[in-house]
Amino acid sequence: MVTVPVSEQFGPTLQGEGPHAGRSVQFLRLGGCNLSCSWCDTPYTWDGTRYDLRAELTAKSGRDIVGDLIPHLPVVLSGGEPLLHRDNAGLRYALNGAQHVSCPVHVETNGTIYPDDWWRSRVKFWAVSPKMVHAGEHRGAQNPALHPSWAAFARGNSQVAMKVVVRCESDVWFVASWAKEMNWPLSQVWVMPLGTHPVSLLRSWTEIASAAASARINATQRLHVLAWGDTKGT
Repeated sequence: MVTVPVSEQFGPTLQGEGPHAGRSVQFLRLGGCNLSCSWCDTPYTWDGTRYDLRAELTAKSGRDIVGDLIPHLPVVLSGGEPLLHRDNAGLRYALNGAQHVSCPVHVETNGTIYPDDWWRSRVKFWAVSPKMVHAGEHRGAQNPALHPSWAAFARGNSQVAMKVVVRCESDVWFVASWAKEMNWPLSQVWVMPLGTHPVSLLRSWTEIASAAASARINATQRLHVLAWGDTKGT
């Protein structure tokens, strides 16, 4: 039986970020990533230098994943980088099963991998989070570049949002300019503050929100961190 490396499967909770912030959802967080961002808030899903991944990750079958879903509640597929497992038969079984129990699938991805037709036909919402320079040096041959096909997909699909972590006003303007260069619809661009503690999130919020309003893009807080801190299962 084909299994999927699962870090967490939990819910109901609230989506903390982006256009669906505040909405009731459930999460399926997978292990493994093709980047190594210095400020990653889920390093336990991929960083074997700091965590025992044998303890952090559980091999679950697609059938077991579906059995643990809450029917009629959106499921957010996150990571790590979930599209690393795009060809995994167990994960594909789980996505088909999610449809059968009326769980719309939302995917959070770093944008380095572009999904095929099978995935695009089964995912209702995409949150694409390309990484800026402040994400740090990635390991070895890791390349954080956004796959060029995403922008065209976003232009033809309002359910594709860019969501970028920023530190300050200048980062916001960089994201807005970047989106314009790619012809990514500004109404589908979101920025959010860097931080894993309520104090740091709120410290930069006024500056970031004001810049986003001026740039005519969207801003989002990290509601789950404000509510529960930087903890698993939220």
